Amino acid sequence: MQTLHKIWKEELGPVAKEYRDDIWERFKTATKVVHEKRQVYFDQLEEVYKENLAKKNEIINRIKQEAEEAIENHSGWQKKIKKIEALRQEFFDAGKVPIKVNEATWAKFKDAVREFNRKKNAFYKELKKEQFTNLQKKLDLIKVAEEHKDSDDFEITTPLMKRIQNEWKKIGHVPRKDSDKIWNQFKSACNHYFDKFRDQRNVANDEEIKALESKEAFLKTIAKIKLTDNQDENLALINGKIEEWKAIGRVPRNKKQIDQKFQEAIDKLYSKMKFSEDEVEMLKYTNKLERFASSDDQRLLHNELNFVRKKIDEIEGEINQLENNLQFFSNVASNNPLVKDVHSKIDAQKAALSSWKSKYTKAKQYFKS
Repeated sequence: MQTLHKIWKEELGPVAKEYRDDIWERFKTATKVVHEKRQVYFDQLEEVYKENLAKKNEIINRIKQEAEEAIENHSGWQKKIKKIEALRQEFFDAGKVPIKVNEATWAKFKDAVREFNRKKNAFYKELKKEQFTNLQKKLDLIKVAEEHKDSDDFEITTPLMKRIQNEWKKIGHVPRKDSDKIWNQFKSACNHYFDKFRDQRNVANDEEIKALESKEAFLKTIAKIKLTDNQDENLALINGKIEEWKAIGRVPRNKKQIDQKFQEAIDKLYSKMKFSEDEVEMLKYTNKLERFASSDDQRLLHNELNFVRKKIDEIEGEINQLENNLQFFSNVASNNPLVKDVHSKIDAQKAALSSWKSKYTKAKQYFKS
C-alpha cells in the first residue's frame, strides 16, 4: 500500500480535472478496505497475544508453586527438576505476548526460575556437605572394623562388630565416587572377622561333644517310656525328663537339630495322655517355648510372640467379617443352611481365637523371663 501511494503521488502524472475526484475516491476507498482488514488482523493478533500472556502468567505461577514446595531428598529434586524443565518449554512454546508487557513477563519468568534454582543449588550444596560428613563417619567405622577384625575376644568384639554394622546402615549416602570403594573395604573387614568367628563356633569343644553323646543316648530312652493311667504321674515324669534334658547342656551348633527331635518325642508322649485336645496342644506349645527359652538365639521367643499376635489379629478380622456377613441374612430364618454355616464358622474361629490368646499369654510369660 505504501508503494502504491508513493507511485500515485510521485510517479504518475495528473489526470483530467473532470476525472480527478472520482478516481481519487475509488483509490481512497480501496485503501480504506485494506487498512480496515489490517486493523482487524492486528486486533485479532492482539487477542492471541493476550491469551498467550495468560498462559505464560499461569506457567510462571506454577513454577513459583513448584519452587515453594519443600523437598528433602535427591529423588524428589530430580523429579522436580524435570517438572520445571517441562514448564520452561511450555513457556517458550506459548508464543508472543503484547509488546508492552513482553519485558516484564520475561523478567517474572526469569525470577521464578532463578528462585527455584537457588533452592535447588542450596539443597545440593548442603547434600554434598552432608555426604562428606557421612564419608568421614564411615571411614571411622572402617578403622574400627580393621582394628578388630583379627580379635580373638569374641564375647566383646562380636557385639561391637554388629553395632558398627547397624551404624553403617543408618549413616546415609556418601559421594558416589567413594561409595563402592569404602563399602568393599568395610565389608571385607567385617567378613574377615565373622568368618573367623563362625569357624571358631563350628569347632565343638569336648564338653559340647559329651553333651551331644549324652543327649543321643537319652533320646533313645524317651522312646521306651511307658505311660500309666495316672496322668499326674505321667506329667511329672515327662517334666522330669525335660529338666534332665536341659541339664545336660549345650551341643555343637551344627547339631542343634537334636533338640527338635527331643521336642517331637515329648510331643508324642503328650499325645498319648488322656488330656483334651486343647490341653495336649498347650502342653506341646509349652514344650516349644521351653526349647526357645533355652536357645542361644533370643529372637526365637520374640518372633514367636509377634507371630501369635499377628494370628490373633487375623482371626479377629475374620470373625468381624463373618459377623458383618450375617447382616445380609437379617430377614432369613436362623435354620437356613447358609446362616447356620456362617454361625458354625464364627464358633470355630472363636474357639481358635481362644486357643491363640492362651498361647499369647503363655508366650509373654516366657518372653518376660
